[in-house]
Amino acid sequence: MATTADKTLPASRPLTAMGVAAPLLGWLFPGLGHLAQKRWLRGFLLMLSITAMFALGILMQGKIYTANTGDILDILGFIGDLGAGGLYLISRTQDWGHGAINLATADYGTKAIIIAGLLNIISAVDAHHIAIGKKP
Repeated sequence: MATTADKTLPASRPLTAMGVAAPLLGWLFPGLGHLAQKRWLRGFLLMLSITAMFALGILMQGKIYTANTGDILDILGFIGDLGAGGLYLISRTQDWGHGAINLATADYGTKAIIIAGLLNIISAVDAHHIAIGKKP
């Protein structure tokens, strides 16, 4: 009969320079963490899809959230937007997405921007897992 003491924990993986750089590069620009690891197809597909979703959200006049608004939903929207990394920083410096939502499509655009940011976070975590050998 096996006890819990017989179960071994998986071996910890050492943290490498690529293990740190890949998620940071992936957050900075979608797909860049994968491209740095020579995962060309996955990197370019992530770059294309996340950047296109973010750009379409901007073109639909979606709102870009800022920090410190006080409303919990705005804070969550800000976290989602911030996940887009460099795309978020560019949009803030260019003053895109600051208007009030006046069109029905603007609400969809706001959601597309947030989803692009959240997908970019997932992409950066995936790049980290590949870099440390947790995922082939």
